[in-house]
Amino acid sequence: MTTFPQTAGPIGVFDSGYGGLTILHGIRQVLPHHDFIYLGDNARAPYGPRSFDVVYEFTRQAVHRLFSEGCHLIILGCNTASAKALRSIQQNDLPQWDAHRRVLGIIRPTAEIIGSLTKSRHVGILATEGTIRSESYTMEIAKLHPDIQVTGVACPFWVPLVEYNEADSPGADYFVKKYLNQLFRKDSAIDAVILGCTHYPILLPKILKYIPAGVRIVPQGEYVAASLLEYLQRHPEMAAKCTEGGRVRYLTTENAEKFKESAQIFIHEQLDVEHIDLG
Repeated sequence: MTTFPQTAGPIGVFDSGYGGLTILHGIRQVLPHHDFIYLGDNARAPYGPRSFDVVYEFTRQAVHRLFSEGCHLIILGCNTASAKALRSIQQNDLPQWDAHRRVLGIIRPTAEIIGSLTKSRHVGILATEGTIRSESYTMEIAKLHPDIQVTGVACPFWVPLVEYNEADSPGADYFVKKYLNQLFRKDSAIDAVILGCTHYPILLPKILKYIPAGVRIVPQGEYVAASLLEYLQRHPEMAAKCTEGGRVRYLTTENAEKFKESAQIFIHEQLDVEHIDLG
């Protein structure tokens, strides 16, 4: 069995890139005194087009690294990793590594809350191609709310718009309108839309501009944060293993200066960033 530090440590948040910073931001709003480590596998992003096996292996490496850094609890702040790797890590790796550590995803908390946010019982998902193809949201929502009809549309241009700092550009208007139109052509009864990619909240001003009146937008950050808070309240033994000093470390597989520069799109503060290698 792999040996990890046993003393209390920070909560880990992992993403293939930068979008998980929106999840971290949401979590820090409700857990401002906790310590966190954010790990972005930016050198190998994006994960969306990659196979299940590759995403699993990359995510597994990142989780192992965060456990080695002292985390007892890790949030996969990445829809693709949550869709393609979470279950395998929970079932295959945790029992071998350390059965007392936990890895949680961001799809289930959103699926849990959606039942209370839709009246028509018609829900839309906007996400990357990989997340839509995996049908993870559709399956998770079906388990919890079998009466809800789910319609998904992949938005392949939205992540590049955000990462190239074009979220306020006329091009963003074109592509936001295009995919929203696709979604509502598929099902005009949708009254709640899940933003199933952590980059998409950056496009929220444009989305609100073109979304039909009365349709609720569901970004993940606040719901993942509320779910994590509830989890720690229900599991005091895990809460006791999460340190509280208000500190955040940022790790990236990319160049640290490049990470700092790009992260400013998502989080407006000075970051202490370290370069690491995985695999």
